[in-house]
Amino acid sequence: MKILVTGAAGFIASHVADAYVNAGHDVVILDDLSRGSKGNLNPKCRFYQCDIRDREAIQKVFLLEKPAIVNHHAAQMDVRRGVREPLFDAEVNILGSLNLIEAALANGVERFIYIASAGAGYGEPERMPVLEDSPINPITPYGISKHTIEHYLFTFHFLYRLEYVVLRYGNVYGPRQSSQGEAGVFATFSEQMLSGIQPIIYGDGTKIRDYVYITDVVAANVAALERGTGEIFNISSGVQTTDQEVFDLVRDLLGKSIHPKYVPVRPGEIDRICLDISKAERLLGWKPQVSLTEGARRTVAYFKEQAADKESRAEAHTSV
Repeated sequence: MKILVTGAAGFIASHVADAYVNAGHDVVILDDLSRGSKGNLNPKCRFYQCDIRDREAIQKVFLLEKPAIVNHHAAQMDVRRGVREPLFDAEVNILGSLNLIEAALANGVERFIYIASAGAGYGEPERMPVLEDSPINPITPYGISKHTIEHYLFTFHFLYRLEYVVLRYGNVYGPRQSSQGEAGVFATFSEQMLSGIQPIIYGDGTKIRDYVYITDVVAANVAALERGTGEIFNISSGVQTTDQEVFDLVRDLLGKSIHPKYVPVRPGEIDRICLDISKAERLLGWKPQVSLTEGARRTVAYFKEQAADKESRAEAHTSV
């Protein structure tokens, strides 16, 4: 089946595209390369460099490719930029997504898989773990814009019978993650420690997050191809982890003796989030398989390898 994956030059969606290709699907990638890397693109996919805000370009891609399924990861994902530039955030995450949905409706797309944000959407939860039907109280423009599309999908299903699945991610981590991306604390700590830079923790280290390893997220996207129609799912581990615990894990795996620098919390950051993932297990047939300890080991090994490759290239360049 033909699947269009948006944002697949980036961290998460590139892994999803790889999995779809490996499962035998015909995969088309749409990305504007504003945050992603060409190195993440699967060579077996057809690639269109395109901004999802470009209505005409989007229509051309859909008319040409006629995908059966859309997997929509592309987004303005920087929470702090959204606070500074709420209009830009809405243009990309709301209007850009609507361009895709309208093109999907006009070209016979059978299923729309939408990637939402759990922490940014729920805001500061009243109780944990957080269920899918818990109050939605976003405290940032990013949280508002990402959640808004869930309502549009419900409406377009009601009006036009467009099948959809919403996956609300926790804090995803793993190989290919960028230290410049949202929720990239594993990448940030790894790169900083490997470079001899003192890592920064925003707050006192007690902020709670719910981390999920990339292969588990990919498995949820594969399951969503056939299951969970019309449903919203929390996709994470359901385990509470503090910033300090992540820092200690990375430091120990790298064998460092460095200590973090604690600075004030940034605007728009919630204090704690942990998700109830029982609905995904029940209806999507999904549950996470990789523990935080194992996921951290794999992730840190990846960044060590990246740092070694970078050093080797620098030495080769110097010797020339």
